[in-house]
Amino acid sequence: MRLPIGFRAGATQAGIKPSGKPDLALLVSGTPCNWAFAGTLNRAAAPCVIRGRQLLATGQGLQAIVVNAGNANCATGEHGVWADRRMAELAAAQLQVAPEMVLTASTGVIGQPLPVEKIEAGLPQIRLGLEVDPFVEAIMTTDLLPKMAEATLSSGARVVGVCKGSGMIAPNLATMLAYVVSDAAVAQQELRRGWPGVVDRSFNQVTVDTDTSTNDMAVLLTNGAAGPVDLEEFWGAVERVCVELARKLARDGEGATKLLTVRVTGAKSDAEARKAALSVAASPLWKSAVYGNDPNWGRVMMALGKAGVALEPDKVRIVLQGIPLYAGRALEFDRAQASQAMQAEEVLIEADLGLGEGEGMAWGCDLTEGYVRINALYTT
Repeated sequence: MRLPIGFRAGATQAGIKPSGKPDLALLVSGTPCNWAFAGTLNRAAAPCVIRGRQLLATGQGLQAIVVNAGNANCATGEHGVWADRRMAELAAAQLQVAPEMVLTASTGVIGQPLPVEKIEAGLPQIRLGLEVDPFVEAIMTTDLLPKMAEATLSSGARVVGVCKGSGMIAPNLATMLAYVVSDAAVAQQELRRGWPGVVDRSFNQVTVDTDTSTNDMAVLLTNGAAGPVDLEEFWGAVERVCVELARKLARDGEGATKLLTVRVTGAKSDAEARKAALSVAASPLWKSAVYGNDPNWGRVMMALGKAGVALEPDKVRIVLQGIPLYAGRALEFDRAQASQAMQAEEVLIEADLGLGEGEGMAWGCDLTEGYVRINALYTT
């Protein structure tokens, strides 16, 4: 996928991943960018997330992102802090920019020292180009598929988003590195105003296993090369890109065979609708039922009830793949037909709470033996 005007990317095999696959990547703008940042709420956050917040607080621009995969550089003490800063310095020297213009990111195994010498040797091997694909492939860990999305505005400006993530995925960003770049001209204050809402409605509505990573981040950058844009159209495009990426994260969940989509309507507010949808998408019982093609709507009601939102069961309606299952009472339905309908690439469960105008979506995946197998053997 081609990057917007002024952006370049590249990657190399630095030897950080035991597999020998590409594991060190750069994303660069030819000019400084306005940017916005969201990082994990995990209190064991890695140095790259802490440093990202510090850079954000300075209010200055950003020009490059350097990412290593295969090593999270988390829970590694003072060495980890030094290693993260050194990675920024090495990338900055190569690009001839200040270290403060370079954002760092790491993903992979927690608790192992980051091999800075491999990063130092690998960075000069990166050749920057106009396609983002090498960058995406290099930041993957347990991902099976690269994740990319794009949108074009009426002005011709483009929005391109990429992310990685497959397991340790839950609200507050997932085990997710997400980067959205645009050549639109948008003020930094505007980016920082709008970005949290987009993240809440997209990446924070994804769950695979309820675990929140130490290294999550989602970054939005604009370099202005394509000129001014209509802000409403811009944010619509950014959100479409992020929702598409969120869906791809959920579908590529570790061991997953299906995408699980939850739509909640009739809540007292949008926030309550999103909370209820996420509760259903995260339920291990419902996720297991989806894997087994079991239309056990009681598990959906349970998950709605534990969400901590306003709920009156006799006003709830539950529909699975277009088949009504519950409307204030259990409905008669053809179980064989409903089970057959669940044997699809995407399973949609809809719940109308009947209490207001609030709407929300969440995305997850089924829970399979494959998830257990992947995580039982992750470091062994």
